[in-house]
Amino acid sequence: MMMITGSLLSGCSMLGEVNETLDYANTTMSHLENLNSFAEEAPQMVQAAMTDSEMKEELEAQLVTIQQDIEEFISLTDIPEVAENIHQELVTKNEALLAEVNKVLDNGQLALDKLENSELLTTAQEVSSLMTQVEGLLE
Repeated sequence: MMMITGSLLSGCSMLGEVNETLDYANTTMSHLENLNSFAEEAPQMVQAAMTDSEMKEELEAQLVTIQQDIEEFISLTDIPEVAENIHQELVTKNEALLAEVNKVLDNGQLALDKLENSELLTTAQEVSSLMTQVEGLLE
């Protein structure tokens, strides 16, 4: 009876780890997909924002949302053991991205001149390039 109980507890523990890993991978993939979409759309938005105040406001709103998303991702605490290394790499790249976002947002206001000369888009692409490693957690 003790062996069966031990096996059941071990199985439940493994199932819990699998579920935590899947939850983490799904959360991370969603975050990376948002960053990837931004990296793809931003160059055209930046160009349009130079002459279109509505587009500038939309770009500004997207940057504020990305800023909040990055801060939420960095603050994640329930990281499955199998994902600890990739998570640390993601946190490091997200911190670099957050620094770039903070440079172009001055008190929540977009400074287009700073955005043109920033590494924001390159850094966003670098972060989203880690998607394949996170997808490996889902397999």
